[in-house]
Amino acid sequence: MKPLTKIHPTAIISSNAKIGSNVEIGAFCIIYDNVDIGDNTIIGPYCELGVANGISNGEILKIGKNSHIRSHSIFYEASFFDDGLVTGHRVTIREKTLAGKNLQIGTLSDIQGHCDIGNYVRLHSNVHIGQKSKIGNYVWIFPYVVLTNDPHPPSDTLLGVTVKDYAAIATMSVILPGTTIEEGVLIGAHSSVKGRTEPNTVYVGNPAKKACDTSKIKLQDGSEQPAYPWRKHFHRGYPEHIVKEWLKN
Repeated sequence: MKPLTKIHPTAIISSNAKIGSNVEIGAFCIIYDNVDIGDNTIIGPYCELGVANGISNGEILKIGKNSHIRSHSIFYEASFFDDGLVTGHRVTIREKTLAGKNLQIGTLSDIQGHCDIGNYVRLHSNVHIGQKSKIGNYVWIFPYVVLTNDPHPPSDTLLGVTVKDYAAIATMSVILPGTTIEEGVLIGAHSSVKGRTEPNTVYVGNPAKKACDTSKIKLQDGSEQPAYPWRKHFHRGYPEHIVKEWLKN
């Protein structure tokens, strides 16, 4: 084990776990065998990392460097998170989740495993990501959104949702099994979406219907500038080189 900046005396860490340099581990954490924690990472109190079950096959849980996992969060083994993972409190992540850089997961959210998630994805609080979901890059999913997967529950049929780059799904929406949210789509609050959407389009309602192109929506800041694509005006939390590409294109 490499030197730790701070490890609370109540934490239980397997001698088989790999802990990077400058890592902080809080009170009453449990770190199991098949865990690899990258440098400069903070693990808050009461977290449990590397939980095994019958389908994780003893595979590694990899947490990339410069991550921050807040208190009472649970991560199963057999998942990979690239650098810069940030969570709220009481997050649950099941096995075989593969995520890119700078994933942010809000408090009380859960990812039900067997999911692929791209770079710079933002999941707000109380978001449920069902098994077999595929989420692209720079996606925003707001509070109480549910991505479902069972077309005739309860059954053993799983049809995951696909959400493509730059899409935004507003609060309390439900995305039904097998649905594809295309690039740049905006799903309005309280919507129920099924089927395949068109890129850069607004969908609202239950059942959700096409409302307009996203370019029709204006910022409510007095500028009357288009609100979408959002990456033309919203840059907080994104690296400078990515923002330059957005503005250039």
